[in-house]
Amino acid sequence: MNIIITISITAFIVLYAGLFKANKALLPLTVVGLLTALGFTFCAWNGNAVHFGMMQTDNFALAFSGICIIGTLLIFLLTQNYFHSKSDNIAEYYTLILFALAGMIMMVSYKNMAMLFVGLEIMSVSLYILAGIRKKDFASNEASLKYFLMGAFSTGFLLFGITLIYGASGSFDLDKIQAYLVNSQTVSPIFYPGVILMMIGLCFKVGAAPFHFWTPDVYEGAPSLITTFMSTVVKTAGFAAFLRLFAGAFAPLHDFWVAPLMVIVCLTLFIGNVTALFQKNFKRMLAYSSISHVGYLLFSLIVLTKNSGNNVLVYAAAYTFASIIAFAVLILVKQKTGSDSFENFNGLAKRNPLVALCLTVAMLSLAGIPLTAGFIGKYLMFLNVMTEYKTLLVAFAILNALVGFYYYFRVIVAMWFKDGAETELSTPAQYKVVLLVSVAITLVLGIYPAIILNLI
Repeated sequence: MNIIITISITAFIVLYAGLFKANKALLPLTVVGLLTALGFTFCAWNGNAVHFGMMQTDNFALAFSGICIIGTLLIFLLTQNYFHSKSDNIAEYYTLILFALAGMIMMVSYKNMAMLFVGLEIMSVSLYILAGIRKKDFASNEASLKYFLMGAFSTGFLLFGITLIYGASGSFDLDKIQAYLVNSQTVSPIFYPGVILMMIGLCFKVGAAPFHFWTPDVYEGAPSLITTFMSTVVKTAGFAAFLRLFAGAFAPLHDFWVAPLMVIVCLTLFIGNVTALFQKNFKRMLAYSSISHVGYLLFSLIVLTKNSGNNVLVYAAAYTFASIIAFAVLILVKQKTGSDSFENFNGLAKRNPLVALCLTVAMLSLAGIPLTAGFIGKYLMFLNVMTEYKTLLVAFAILNALVGFYYYFRVIVAMWFKDGAETELSTPAQYKVVLLVSVAITLVLGIYPAIILNLI
């Protein structure tokens, strides 16, 4: 609870600082607030699970909260001169991102479905505004409208599912719902469609196929820094919420909902990888590849084990920090060239070897090459499913991962083996910090994953 209070107070302080035109103080205030929230996360670690009515603070919530806060902190460090070029009222950007983060902390900490809905809507409404905050940019307006319409549509599914589950179990509390499933000799028929509707609603939110249609257009139309936030921290929080619900409350019905989930996994992997293969735009490629990573994350729910939470944590951390590197480099390249096509990455190694090296590590991690966090994440997901009888599913996922090699290595080849513009690409100090920290985390987790493997 202290984490949410700290982030919310920071958001209000930043907003009022903006009213007094103290723009230079916005980033320091935000960094101090997030570091304080991170401090509360560490202080509560390994304590007894504390219940705050509809929320609980346990190691699961704290671990995912920590990833979300660190990811957001790194993204804020990329704001140097970025928001200034978009608007004169930059405090609103900071405030909305912080409120979205507060909603995400609720999503990873809920123990009552009403709090899941509240956290989800706080996050979503903030993102609807952020996606369309460039009022004179038609692509940004289109992204915001599509995101809002699809988000409202998915919320309807989620609420309808919550209603049916409440009608059957008589409670919104996850523990009571699980107890109802365990102790009832006959589960109410309306409970089953409620589970499917909630699965659909959450698949919309994380961008799983066939509910992914909003993802590429929204990611491409939104400001690149907002896309970075949506593609990394938001996705991590969404999967934590997904896992807490289905691996916890709905676990007794695993045999019922695992079949439709497997269909969603296969569609997500295939559509995400194949469509990313044909993209000519780096940002749009990242959008489609993010869909494929949703498929790998869903592996954690196909076979439920005591390590499912740790596996998701490792994969989410690997994906988050590699994607932050990729988007940070994209922002630098786009600021220099005005475009985010693959051709603009040609010869990047000659213009800025450090940036090219960092992006190479990110692409290798996203592709799942050994000695990177991405490899460990995929290995854990596949190993989890291989313990059962889903070998065909693992083979299908590996084939899709091989497809991913092509479009990730396409970027590496462009940077190191193709000739491009001779203009030098400068890197601000804050960008260097973000890139080096993210690369360090990616490599450390790839070499020694035990650091976070048993946190939950």
